[in-house]
Amino acid sequence: MTIPRRSWRGAGTFAAAAIVGLAGGVITAGPAAAHTPTWAVTCSEVTLNLTAYSAEATNEVTVSVVGGADLLATTQFGRNFSTKTPLQLPEHDKELTVRLVVKAGDDDRYSVEDTKTAPVCEDDTPSPTPTEATPSEAPSTEPPASETPEPSETATEAAPAPAEPSSSAPDLAETGSSSATPVIGGAALAVLLAGGGILWSVRKRRSAQH
Repeated sequence: MTIPRRSWRGAGTFAAAAIVGLAGGVITAGPAAAHTPTWAVTCSEVTLNLTAYSAEATNEVTVSVVGGADLLATTQFGRNFSTKTPLQLPEHDKELTVRLVVKAGDDDRYSVEDTKTAPVCEDDTPSPTPTEATPSEAPSTEPPASETPEPSETATEAAPAPAEPSSSAPDLAETGSSSATPVIGGAALAVLLAGGGILWSVRKRRSAQH
């Protein structure tokens, strides 16, 4: 079977076109795949890894919190750049938007501007386990024994002593016998005895004269 020469030419042209197209696709995809920005955001930090950029151009990278401060100020790098220490996010009680800006020095079409959300960190501190309350002892049904209170010595000692009459107070009126009555009686008796003695002497003298 003889294949016409025209058919061979058509097949050759198709094969050449396929090879050129494949080569062009590889060439076109090569630079795009070479610029690889990889980054991750958690609730507390940001990690960054930029690889396969042009070493002959000056590339720049910036990481910031939207509406906040820069986590990584604009930094120039060559072929590769990565964060050896993760970038720390500020404490927050609501979600944060983190922006990555990469400017490729060889071609602006390889530059990247992307954003990711940092969630709120959950509190990992375990909540304290509630302590079960120990039931209190049942109240005793027996009435408490009454104790006879001992007499207080303090009350006895504190009782005031009867007040003694003051010597300077005026004498009260005598309502009965006076303490001077025996003296008066003795004096009267002495007068009587003296009078009797005198009378007896007088009578004896008269009888002697007769």
